Amino acid sequence: MEAKWPGDVNKKQVLSVIDDKGERMVRMANLCVVGSYAVNGVAALHSQLVKRDLFPEFDALYPGRIQNVTNGITPRRWLKFCNPDLSNLISEKIGEQWPAQLEQLEQIAQYADDADFQKTFMAVKKCNKQRLADWVKSNLDITLNTDAIFDVQIKRLHEYKRQHLNLLHVISLYQRLLNEPNFDTAPRVVFFAAKAAPGYELAKSIIFAINKVAETINNDPRVGDKLKVVFIPDYRVSMAEIIIPAADVSEQISMAGKEASGTGNMKMALNGALTIGTMDGANVEIREEVGDDNIYIFGLDVDGVTERRENGYQPESEYHNQPLLKAALDSLLDDTFTPGQPGLLRPVFDSVMTSGDPYLCLADFADYVRAHNDIDRDYRDMSQWARKAILNTALVGKFSSDRSIRDYVNNIWQLDAVKR
Repeated sequence: MEAKWPGDVNKKQVLSVIDDKGERMVRMANLCVVGSYAVNGVAALHSQLVKRDLFPEFDALYPGRIQNVTNGITPRRWLKFCNPDLSNLISEKIGEQWPAQLEQLEQIAQYADDADFQKTFMAVKKCNKQRLADWVKSNLDITLNTDAIFDVQIKRLHEYKRQHLNLLHVISLYQRLLNEPNFDTAPRVVFFAAKAAPGYELAKSIIFAINKVAETINNDPRVGDKLKVVFIPDYRVSMAEIIIPAADVSEQISMAGKEASGTGNMKMALNGALTIGTMDGANVEIREEVGDDNIYIFGLDVDGVTERRENGYQPESEYHNQPLLKAALDSLLDDTFTPGQPGLLRPVFDSVMTSGDPYLCLADFADYVRAHNDIDRDYRDMSQWARKAILNTALVGKFSSDRSIRDYVNNIWQLDAVKR
């Protein structure tokens, strides 16, 4: 450090392994960079933010040390095992080597406009939706319409992942179905599955709110099968293996800059779901692979989030300027979803209105609704929807864990393959 920045005490304080401001503590992240010969993010955007925002000084001190390895998923479990009918359909068209060479899936793209292939592909999806619907009926006693859009958000419950943004959209759909005689929407089933950290009180309040909203909507005869909400308890891998093949829409709606790189987006895209998401984590790279026409991007990007905050973001202005949003939020204060017990859902209201909306749910709400309107429109043209779904399966071969491990081997570990 002295050689690069002579006499720069501030740089030494920033990069020091020991934090001596107040109680002396070891900075584990700094120690990691100093003690490693390579450090990597797990998505291109994540790695860029690590270099630009987290460790700019280390990036200057050790050029090339901070790298990127976008993570991946194993196609053996997340397609071949959990979706055997789609796996067999793919193998009939391109052979059986694709699970070990996932980039071969690109050959499926040539069938995206083939009417017979579209029909078969969507029949597989329908069977997977029926399997999930049967599980829901047996375990939760909720009857689902498998012609509906299966709209899925499955991930750890956290404010930055914004399950409450999804919930506000669900409430807005419910209110429009009740109050707007001319409002027409494709039938939709919104699935949530998530666990919350034991001490994370607000996360548990969001889970409670989702379940109370679901209870009201699912038992309202005025809505019928136009809208259902399902919170699947005890989320786990074996449950994901049923949900993921059934998904039509994959919710990847974290505030831009917060999701390092989840893999649910990869799993659902591989199984023919279309992503609605922010420009965050691996969503950015999925968009690059599948193309703008086959993904639904909305909301602020990383720079937009920064700019909005620097300009003095006021959630109250969003609340007062968006009637649809205001009505949804207000319903959390009365007893719409908690008959005879108004205020039970106030913690979710307060999280965005009195706590400053730290993850900008309200700022992104209008564009989120716009993206969902696009989904609703496109789903009504089943041929075009099938085309988009097929292209998602065909074009996400990059996200195999085999490629990810090869990147580590070649660029991080610098190992030679064992000859067999």
